Amino acid sequence: MTTTQVFCNGQVFDGEKLHSGKCAIFRGGFFVGLSNANLSTDAQVIDLEGDILSVGYVDLQVNGGDGLLFNDDPSVATLARIARAHRSLGAMRILPTLITDTPEKTRAAVSAAKAAIEEEVPGIAGLHLEGPHISDARKGAHDGAFIRSMAAEDLEFLLEARQSLPALKVTVAPENVTPEQVSQMANAGILVSLGHTDASFETCLAYVDAGARMVTHLFNAMSQLGNRQPGLVGAALGSGALSAGLIADGIHVHPATMRMAMQAKNGPGRIFLVSDAMAVAGTNLDEFRLQGRRIMRRNGRLTLENGTLAGADLDLTGAIRVLANDVGVPSDVALQAATSAPARMIGLEATLIDGETQLSDLIRISKDLTNAQPALS
Repeated sequence: MTTTQVFCNGQVFDGEKLHSGKCAIFRGGFFVGLSNANLSTDAQVIDLEGDILSVGYVDLQVNGGDGLLFNDDPSVATLARIARAHRSLGAMRILPTLITDTPEKTRAAVSAAKAAIEEEVPGIAGLHLEGPHISDARKGAHDGAFIRSMAAEDLEFLLEARQSLPALKVTVAPENVTPEQVSQMANAGILVSLGHTDASFETCLAYVDAGARMVTHLFNAMSQLGNRQPGLVGAALGSGALSAGLIADGIHVHPATMRMAMQAKNGPGRIFLVSDAMAVAGTNLDEFRLQGRRIMRRNGRLTLENGTLAGADLDLTGAIRVLANDVGVPSDVALQAATSAPARMIGLEATLIDGETQLSDLIRISKDLTNAQPALS
């Protein structure tokens, strides 16, 4: 007998809109539709108690979780644990992120992501390589010893990797990658993101013309918006071709700055949320090591011993809460920034529109935006 489950007494977010006063009906684990009331007499009724039933988050920048960093052990086992930790926090699909490292580590990361996809490890949607072709001047917590220009063999490797990955995002800086290389990557379906760069506004727009379509952690580790030099920030906000990830913890970017950025952003490109999560995600750890360097977790911050920010102590529910409560973004827009906006960047759908949507891919977000978890956890 096929089980019917009905979620009532809350709100339903379908990836675009929040529906109030509706019940979400699932039969055999698949979405059937929205109704004003529970029309089935034999259904299992789940009282949302005012919570939100939502499509799962999509996080395009995840460095680690469950006490592990992808850089430390780029393996399928590591990816499975990281993805499981983020699933418990509401992120149903992630791009595991390898920050600037050795060529050997990069190859291992690609191999691990390929294997994870082949083995259908839940939650792994592709791969994000953040470096090593970035700017030393804006390296942030990346190890400068591994930063280098993109060589012909690097480009060939990335083009080959894209053929077996559903999504490959690569963060690069114009200082170490040519427009021609960006064009070749973009034409092959690689999502080219500008970041960790001191490049000028004009240079960044030239790289947009070459095929770059994203900006990595807006405002952080990049040329800033000035009165005479708009920088990458100006390009990100002014170019409708660019979407931009945002670490909305109130630490990496001030809420007032986020508010102005959200108002100023030209479309169709969107500002979307990323966690930039590190090993501590889903744990109570108060420190860890990044490429041999101590990272401390204090008062919502992750920093090197010299105070440099090193990733974020954040999950996407927390980021939504900051957008909604501190920045003043409408709730549906804040939810879009963690779901449909990033999903579309990597070719995923994130709506409740058709009968292909599975209940196992949905999450329940507390009405006060303090936590999220799988809908049937």
